[in-house]
Amino acid sequence: MGRRYYCDYCDRSFQDNMHNRKKHLFGVQHHRAKKAWYDYFRDSSAILCDEQLKKPCRKFLQKGICDFGPNCRFSHMSEEDMFHLQRQVEDERRLREDAVDSRMPGRCVEDWLSRREKRRSALGNQGDLKDKDDSEEVQEESDIPPQLLSVHDLPPSLLPPPPSGWKGKVNSEWG
Repeated sequence: MGRRYYCDYCDRSFQDNMHNRKKHLFGVQHHRAKKAWYDYFRDSSAILCDEQLKKPCRKFLQKGICDFGPNCRFSHMSEEDMFHLQRQVEDERRLREDAVDSRMPGRCVEDWLSRREKRRSALGNQGDLKDKDDSEEVQEESDIPPQLLSVHDLPPSLLPPPPSGWKGKVNSEWG
């Protein structure tokens, strides 16, 4: 028995030679299975756009069933289905816009961490000189991006100081 070719889209295998593979890859069954696979991952806005361009399927509207099924070139969506799909697209768009609006420009976590590290290294190079007020330092340290505050179980080094300040002094020998 020779090598066998397995098609993931069609979930079938056959003897692997150039003729059989070419026949399979250009076949209607393979194209339908491949289209169904990629359609599964399409976003709602692309589906809505395609469905709005299609005319309604008369057979599906009259009988509630169409012989062509998902391969029909006409739309099988009712007015109610289209309305729900439009609402879903609008909700997804609104969520994306809200996510973009919530992130302030220049305030991503990586930028904040790099600024924080530079500030700490600059303070470490100066030694134990404290020219700044403690209140300013607390204010800078608590200037944490909102994305970090929404993370549960944040490490203590990234938690903002309590409003009343830290209870004990930090030992300068440790860093």
